[in-house]
Amino acid sequence: MKKKVEYKNYLEKFKELLKENSLKFTNQREVILDAIFSHKGHFTPETLHRSIAKNHKEKIGIATIYRTLSLLENANMITSITFGVNGKMYEFGEKQHHDHIICDRCEKIIEFFDEDIEKLQDKIAKIHNFKTTNHIMQIHGTCEECQNKENDKKNV
Repeated sequence: MKKKVEYKNYLEKFKELLKENSLKFTNQREVILDAIFSHKGHFTPETLHRSIAKNHKEKIGIATIYRTLSLLENANMITSITFGVNGKMYEFGEKQHHDHIICDRCEKIIEFFDEDIEKLQDKIAKIHNFKTTNHIMQIHGTCEECQNKENDKKNV
C-alpha cells in the first residue's frame, strides 16, 4: 500500500512538472515514470526502453524516453552518473544520499554511505568558507570480480 501512495505522490509531482513546462500528460509519459519508479538500481535509457517494450503494450520511442529523463533529471526526480563516452546511467532520485564506487571494466555500481567522509567534506567546505548545496562522489576503479578475471587470465 505504501508503494502505491508513494507512486501517486510522484505522479502528481510529475503532472505538475509537465504543466509548468507547458507539456501534456500522456500515457507514454506515465508509462516511463512507472517504469522508472518500479526499476531497482541504475538504468540506461536503452535498458529502460527495453523494459518498457517487454512489459507494456504502449510503444514508446527512445527519443521520448531521453526527453522525459532530461526533464525528470532537471527537476531532481532522478539523478544520473556520467560514464564519459559511454553516456549516463540513471537512478530514481528520491533515495537517501549516497556515493558510488564504479567499475570501469564492467560498469558495476556499488552504492555506499560513510559518515566520516560526509563529515570530512563538510570540514573542507568550512575551511574554504564554502556553502555546500550538493555533492557527488564517484570512486572509479576495478571491482573484485574483474580483478579476479584479470588474474585468472595472467595465470593461464
